[in-house]
Amino acid sequence: MRKIENIVHKAQSGDHHAYIILFEQYEQQLYRTAFVYVNNEQDALDVIQETAYRSFKLIATLREPKYFKTWLIRICITCAMDLLRQRRKAILLTPEHLDFAVSNEDYDVPLSISLQQLIEQLDDDERSVIVLRFYHDFTIKEITEVLQIPLGTGKTILYRALHKLRKVVKEESVYEQ
Repeated sequence: MRKIENIVHKAQSGDHHAYIILFEQYEQQLYRTAFVYVNNEQDALDVIQETAYRSFKLIATLREPKYFKTWLIRICITCAMDLLRQRRKAILLTPEHLDFAVSNEDYDVPLSISLQQLIEQLDDDERSVIVLRFYHDFTIKEITEVLQIPLGTGKTILYRALHKLRKVVKEESVYEQ
């Protein structure tokens, strides 16, 4: 832990090589986090690139070097959410899309549901809490620090998300029998 703090201090002093070492250490975790949000490889890579850019520009503002990983994940989540907001504004349905959606109902679609599909059914705040809790093994306290929300709110969001997930899984297993 002390080693990371020293590298963060070097990066904050302008050592580009130290920053690269830090970022590469967490790059895979950041990619997995981004992918959970954006659901596609290219967009996840775009999120990672934006995360690298923002964190490089803002490294001097990091007050506690021991929280570098938490700070970096927060930036990654923010970048992913920004990309999703931009995408929501840009998507327009054409008549062809509507025809496809209607005609698709005639096909026999398997009822199994993937973990990715489960997570997609959650709200943005619920998804953030679930990803941080189960993908990154953060405690509730760490999650609330990353998301900058009160502890009680973090617990409520976690339990609400778990309840939704259990309900969906239960419904799916009933249909599969």
